[in-house]
Amino acid sequence: MEQPRILIVDDEQDLCTLIQRALEKEGFHEIRTAHTLKDGLAVFETFRPHLAILDVMLPDGEGYQLCQQMRAQSNIPILFLSAKSEEVDKLLGLAIGGDDYITKPFSPKEVAFRVKAQLRRVSMMEAPMPETTTVGPFQMNEDETEVYVNGERLELTAKEVGLLACFLRNPNRILSKETLFTQVWGESFFGSDNTVMVHIRRLREKVEPNPSDPTYIKTVKGLGYRLTV
Repeated sequence: MEQPRILIVDDEQDLCTLIQRALEKEGFHEIRTAHTLKDGLAVFETFRPHLAILDVMLPDGEGYQLCQQMRAQSNIPILFLSAKSEEVDKLLGLAIGGDDYITKPFSPKEVAFRVKAQLRRVSMMEAPMPETTTVGPFQMNEDETEVYVNGERLELTAKEVGLLACFLRNPNRILSKETLFTQVWGESFFGSDNTVMVHIRRLREKVEPNPSDPTYIKTVKGLGYRLTV
């Protein structure tokens, strides 16, 4: 099995070293670090990581900008590190393509745990499956993790694929926010997290003819979401 490649972009060299050591203790050894937006993008394009950890505040820009540049080329999991703990900052990070948002101060071990969780879910979604799943206008080639709607291939992040897979397994059934969070993120749901809502919004922007008036992924007030086909 290929060793996962991990990129860390943070202007604090000591913090990069601490995170790298924590990751190495968990068995990850293909790790590269960068300390500016420019260098982070250069390493990303040559190293081709399976996962990236980005600081929000960089000397020559923001990790949000770097995330958007990465998202134009790849759907790898992206984790943000930030001293900004306001909910609006977290929602912004998730809305532009991040898969997780970790506020400082944090333990390097926590970062390593979240990295393992992200890579585990990606691995599960990429595992070969015996057949293609077709529900309504959606088709998911689980062998290659390709998703189509009305015959057009969608460019989805790992979390978006996970959410759509949950809906395709349960068409026309209401799935609570708690259920979706547990199945896709693999963590306990604490009730105050808008993570699912943000990712549903991003998914609708890619699969719905009119995201503001969804045809497929509908909100069932007070209960959750339902894929209507």
